Amino acid sequence: MMNKNNRPGKGRAKEIKREDDYDQRVIDVARVTRVMKGGKRMKFRVCIVIGDKKGKVGYGIAKGADVTNAISKSVAKAKKQIISVPITDETIPHEINMKFKAAKVILKPAKKGSGVKAGGAVRIICELAGIPNITGKILGTNNKINNVKAVFEAFSSFKKDNKKKTENKEKIKKEEKPKKK
Repeated sequence: MMNKNNRPGKGRAKEIKREDDYDQRVIDVARVTRVMKGGKRMKFRVCIVIGDKKGKVGYGIAKGADVTNAISKSVAKAKKQIISVPITDETIPHEINMKFKAAKVILKPAKKGSGVKAGGAVRIICELAGIPNITGKILGTNNKINNVKAVFEAFSSFKKDNKKKTENKEKIKKEEKPKKK
């Protein structure tokens, strides 16, 4: 911001544009204790999901002496673990079943206009990823952190599947050319 002498940095900064426009949502806040020689030490564990609603999403889990410290730590961790989710025709490319420990998550593509039909952590992650139409179901456990990890494993497996599919399509096209002669 410029002041009356046209020198930068001398006035009050009103509009601060962040480089990363990630929305963040708190999935879980838990008070955890550790038993020490003198007694119990309390900390707060926070699980946060961040996303830009354009296909990039990340999660972070951190502990801190108070909730605000834990949130800032988990946001920093989430920014380091951002993955990109492939969105085709306003949904995911194909159905996927993913298991992480006791958490089982089923994600299915949905028709346009159906919206996000999922519960708990899956709904928050899909909204922050910017997937407008998806159906999801959480099976197994109610542990929010394991459900988040299962969804992220599912989303990261899409990238591998899409690369394989495009490679397979290219191989098929190359094989078809000699057969036509």
